Amino acid sequence: MAAAAPSRGGPGRAGPVPLQFAPFSSALDAGFWHELTQRKLNQYRLDETPKLIKGYYYNGDPLGLPARLTLEFSAFDMNASIPARCCPAFGTLYNTNTFETFKSCDKKALLDKEANEIWESIKSGAALENPMLLNRFLLLTFADLKKYHFYYWFCYPALCFPDGIEISQKPVCLGDRFSLNQLQALQKAYDDLCQEEGVTALPYFLIKYHDNSVMISLLKKWDGFFQDQGEKVTVGVYDPCNLSQYPGWPLRNFLILAAHKWYLAVQRLEVLCFRDRTMQGVRDITHSIIFEIKLPQAPLGPDCPKAVGWEKNQKGSMGPRMVNLSECMDPKRLAESSVDLNLKLMCWRLVPTLDLEKIVAAKCLLLGAGTLGCSVARTLMGWGVRKITFVDNAKISYSNPVRQPLYEFEDCLSGGKPKALAAAERLQKIFPGVSSEGYNMSIPMPGHPVNFSEVTMAQAQKDVAQLEELIEGHDVVFLLMDTRESRWLPALIAASKRKV
Repeated sequence: MAAAAPSRGGPGRAGPVPLQFAPFSSALDAGFWHELTQRKLNQYRLDETPKLIKGYYYNGDPLGLPARLTLEFSAFDMNASIPARCCPAFGTLYNTNTFETFKSCDKKALLDKEANEIWESIKSGAALENPMLLNRFLLLTFADLKKYHFYYWFCYPALCFPDGIEISQKPVCLGDRFSLNQLQALQKAYDDLCQEEGVTALPYFLIKYHDNSVMISLLKKWDGFFQDQGEKVTVGVYDPCNLSQYPGWPLRNFLILAAHKWYLAVQRLEVLCFRDRTMQGVRDITHSIIFEIKLPQAPLGPDCPKAVGWEKNQKGSMGPRMVNLSECMDPKRLAESSVDLNLKLMCWRLVPTLDLEKIVAAKCLLLGAGTLGCSVARTLMGWGVRKITFVDNAKISYSNPVRQPLYEFEDCLSGGKPKALAAAERLQKIFPGVSSEGYNMSIPMPGHPVNFSEVTMAQAQKDVAQLEELIEGHDVVFLLMDTRESRWLPALIAASKRKV
C-alpha cells in the first residue's frame, strides 16, 4: 500500500491523516501466456517493439480478494469485448528476447515514459475527454518457450503529489451516508449513463445529490454540471478495492488531474469509491466508501510529477515474478484451466456457497439425446460437469440439427448416425476435458410387448440389465425422453437406487 506524505503535526497534537491507496495485483490468465506464445512464434519472432494490450478490472469482488488487473487471451485484440460491468485498462507490452535483456531493461525509463504520457494527457485536456488515458499500465515479459517459464513485471504508473494528500473526512460506508432513495437513484443514474455511453463501466464520473435524487455526468462536462456548486464537489471513481478505509489505485492519477485542472475552483473534494457487488442475485452498493480530501491550493508546476507503480513480487520486494506453465500449455489442459477459472469467478461473484467440487465430480446420465438431451448436456458442461453419458436408440434425421445443437447436416447422411454416439463424440470435440459415452439401446416401456421371440426377450432383458447398471454408476439421472411410458422404468430403477 503506497502512502502519501508522513504526518507533520507538531508536538502534542495529531498531524493530518495522509491518504493511502491499495495497489493493483496483476492477474494474468493462462490464456494470456498461451496467446503470447502463439504470437511470439508466428508474428513477433525477434521483434521487441512495444505492443498495445488491454486488460480490465472489476469493482464487485467480495471482501478479502485483492484489487486485480486481469489480462486474458483477448488482451492482444483491441476490439475484443470487455466482460460485463468491468472497466477496461490499456497498456503496453515489452516482450524481450532474452532473459539478460529482461533483467537489464531500464525500468525507471519505462515508467517515466508512461508517466509523461499520462501527464501530457492531463495538461492537454485529453484525459477529460477520454479518462481511460489515466488508467495505463506496463508489462515487461520474457517467455522461455523451451521450458514454458514466463518472467514478468507489471507496472501501473501513478503520479504522486509532492506533499501528499490530506483526508479531511475519514471514509465511511455509503450505506451510512446515503438514504435508500439516494442509493437507488445512484444505481439508476450510473446504469443509465453507462447505457447512454455504450460502455461496460465508467472509470470516473461527476456526482450531485440531494435528499431524494442523484445525478451523475462525464468529467468533460465539469463546468456546466458544477456551475453553482460552490467550494465542494463530489466525484465518483470505479473502485476495484474492497477495503473499508482505503481507495484503490485508479484514484491516484485522477486526483492529479483534479488538482491540476480545478485547484482554483475547488477547496474540498468529496470522493465516492463506487463498488457494485452482486451476491446471490442481490445487487449491493452500500459497501462503497465516501470521504473528503483537501486539494493543494497551488499549481503542480509544468514538469511531470514523480511516478511509482512497479508491482512487488510474491516475497514483498521489488522484483519480477515467474510462472511455470510447462504442465498446462497443452491446449486440452489450457481449456480445462479456463473453464475452471470461469466457474470460480461465477462462484465468487454470484454464489459463494456453491460447492463446485461436487458439481464437477457429479456423474450425469442423460436418457434421451434429442432436443432436451443436447441442451442439458451443453448446460451441464457450462457448469463444469465432466462425466456425461447418453442413452438413445434413434438416429439423426434431417430435421434434427436445427433444433438439436450437438448435430450437423453431415450427421444425417447415409441413414443418420446413432444419436447417443454422435452426441458423446461432439462433446469431446467441444471440450476435450469431458468424459462422454454413448449407448445405442432401447428402454422397455409399458404397453410395448417384447415377447415376440426369444431374441426380442433376450434383448429386452439385456437392455434392462444395462440400464440398471448405468443408473447404478451415475449420481444424477435426467429423464429427457418423449413419452411418459419411456420414463416409467428408469424412474422406478432410479428411485429404488436413491438416485437424483
